[in-house]
Amino acid sequence: MFHDLTNLFYPTICNCCDSPLLKAEEVICTSCLHKLPITNYHLDNENATKKVFDARLSIENATSLLYFKKKGMVQNLIHNLKYKKKEEVGSFLGNWLGEELKLHPGFKEINCVIPVPLHRKKLKKRGFNQVTGFGKELANKLDAEFIENVLVKKTSSRTQTFKKRLGRWGAIDATFMIENHEKLENRHILLVDDLVTTGATLEACGNKLLKIKNTKLSIATMAITD
Repeated sequence: MFHDLTNLFYPTICNCCDSPLLKAEEVICTSCLHKLPITNYHLDNENATKKVFDARLSIENATSLLYFKKKGMVQNLIHNLKYKKKEEVGSFLGNWLGEELKLHPGFKEINCVIPVPLHRKKLKKRGFNQVTGFGKELANKLDAEFIENVLVKKTSSRTQTFKKRLGRWGAIDATFMIENHEKLENRHILLVDDLVTTGATLEACGNKLLKIKNTKLSIATMAITD
């Protein structure tokens, strides 16, 4: 009764459509769950996410959970995660995708999960890395270790917007570095991020990780631009 009364005045809302959630619903309402544009990329290892990195990065597997469209449901979902501090969104999506991947032969081999890092200034300002909850849930489902202190973003890339593409890629590549690399030696790494568009950031991070002794790399994101 107390829960119902509290929810009457301070309703928990759906992170897609902003409608009040029912008692049995969490994070996303049932209606939106049925409407979300799911990729099912984990069922096809020659999917669009993996093809983004063709001839650019040597990866074992790649997948994205959802399709992203401007002004669409998924954009609202990720916006709530990143800018309204709805960290439960990342955990929800990680748990969802993890349930699918734990049955996949290629992803079952993964033994550590690493998020694309934020620069320390942005991390301090935002208060959290929007990919952390997503990565932790994936690690839990895959029985893998979640590691945040190896791949580090050492400079801000905020000024790269107006640079030419090749120069921008070089600048992005230079923003990341590896610390305590011995923690990742002889590992199959799952690199995770919220959204893949051009793949430049994931490529830069992946190249750093693949320089570590005897590593293999796979990629998983919450969404991919449609």
